[in-house]
Amino acid sequence: MVAVTDRETTEQDAAAEVVHLTAGERLIRLVIAAAILTLTLVGTVVSDDEAFPFGPPRMYATRADPDAPVSSTRVVGLTDDGVEVRLSGGEVGLRRAEFEGQVPRLVENPELLGLLAVTYAANHPAAPPLEAVAIIVRRYELDDGVRTGSYVYDVLVTYPIPDPEGSP
Repeated sequence: MVAVTDRETTEQDAAAEVVHLTAGERLIRLVIAAAILTLTLVGTVVSDDEAFPFGPPRMYATRADPDAPVSSTRVVGLTDDGVEVRLSGGEVGLRRAEFEGQVPRLVENPELLGLLAVTYAANHPAAPPLEAVAIIVRRYELDDGVRTGSYVYDVLVTYPIPDPEGSP
């Protein structure tokens, strides 16, 4: 391998480095660039995250109203004593974002929440059994982007865990 010095690079013919495209090649590049820009614009206006990369992810493409409530979703198990056991945040193998992405499906099919109770029982055999699993949303009120201290709870769905022995 031969070392290249600054002198050797500056003495090269500048015209030799320029690549000239034919009119057809320039047209092809323009058509491709226009198609990508059009897909991105349409994806941004019409679609949502599923259009990525031809539509930006929603959290970067929109702005939240600083006076709109902020929602925090959690999934909890309820024991016979009424104690809440946190199931979101990795307790049953799913992270919070994974839970939040599945909320519409879980509300539509609440029996799927029973699987979380089974997983929790398997991971925590000494813990008291769960009587129910619930999805709870806490909506924090904001005033100009700052928490007011006021919030509202909304229980989206509660699934009672069937007794394994079949008795009511």
